[in-house]
Amino acid sequence: MFIDVVLNPAEIAQLAHRDLSATTCVVFDVLRATSSMVTALAHGAAEIYPVCTIEEAWELKGRLPEAILAGERHGERIAGFELGNSPFEFRKDMGARPLITTTTNGTIALRACAHARQVLVGAILNIAALARQIRLDTPSALLIVCAGTGAEFALEDAAGAGILIHALATAELSDSAQAVRALSALYPNPLDALLVARNGRVLVGKGRTQEVEWCAQLSHYEVVPAMSSAVIRMLPR
Repeated sequence: MFIDVVLNPAEIAQLAHRDLSATTCVVFDVLRATSSMVTALAHGAAEIYPVCTIEEAWELKGRLPEAILAGERHGERIAGFELGNSPFEFRKDMGARPLITTTTNGTIALRACAHARQVLVGAILNIAALARQIRLDTPSALLIVCAGTGAEFALEDAAGAGILIHALATAELSDSAQAVRALSALYPNPLDALLVARNGRVLVGKGRTQEVEWCAQLSHYEVVPAMSSAVIRMLPR
């Protein structure tokens, strides 16, 4: 298996031109989109519809009136939406209702991978389950996509990517995969990486330290979300 890593949104924008037909993609937006998605599915959400814009979210809500609108812009809940992007909002019985979500980076990264052989949702919360699924599936190529922050690299996503590469143990690595593996080794406790990352510091400054701590829990859930036809559902255990 060959592992490559996309490190920032500029690279994500080029994925439309990349042949991913034989590639499994794993998307990380650790603070907080993919961590919230993993949490929501673990708590009974039926399915998640990631969309790129607020307008798309409202249009889809018109066709799925039972769905919950969730998402953020600049880290804050979107006006008129029921939920934001905090994993704490999804730590409850979701009642098997579908979610429609749009976030600044995470949902865009997921949709950019839509033409891949398989798209998995990655977080520190589900590393062990992800690694088992990838070993079981044995793709010839694995592309780990770090969603980033705005237009920039995000340390917490790279740390998550590196932890996953460590968990997979043996593979051929691109230079970027080598780099994130080395980076994650600098932070044996994932929380340390999240707290020094820009997003982590912003959340702490807003009094949301517990959200950062939540997202840093290693392999808390046995959940592997997969996106197919622009809908995310849990793979069978």
